[in-house]
Amino acid sequence: MAMAAAGLGPGEAAAAAHALSLPAEAFGNDPRVELAWAMKAHQHAQVYFNLISSVDPKFLNLTKVDDQIYSEFRKTFRDLKIDVLDPEELKSESAKEKWRPFCLRFEGVVEDFNYGTLLRLDCRKDYTEENTIFATRIQFFAIEIARNREGCNSVVYSSAREPAATAAEETASG
Repeated sequence: MAMAAAGLGPGEAAAAAHALSLPAEAFGNDPRVELAWAMKAHQHAQVYFNLISSVDPKFLNLTKVDDQIYSEFRKTFRDLKIDVLDPEELKSESAKEKWRPFCLRFEGVVEDFNYGTLLRLDCRKDYTEENTIFATRIQFFAIEIARNREGCNSVVYSSAREPAATAAEETASG
């Protein structure tokens, strides 16, 4: 979503960017700030999906501390099914009780660890309204690092390669 499509000119976009650096308490429920956050989360989602479509996810590092995040994640959430997430595993009260201490371990370790971001429920699919949930940045990193290392996101990469391979074969044989 372009800034212009959202009704923001260059000056408004700069003001929104500045606003995002201020503490949340400074705003209440300002719809302009909510729109800026939504745009930033949407852009992040697009960039990430393009990345795992272009580069074999098994070789990606999302942070400087991927090993630590993955290790802590699998210690804490040993049996969490990550290919298709159940929203209750992230949002129920019992899940929040387990996620909260996990997330707080990364305060000061992962920049903006508690910022909101978008997370795909089914890793085989793109970001759509039905396939997206709002999560914290550290939840996103933990689940996506696990998906990358455990081969779940390879489906996205392989699917993106298929049309290119088919077009190359058709060109070579044509």
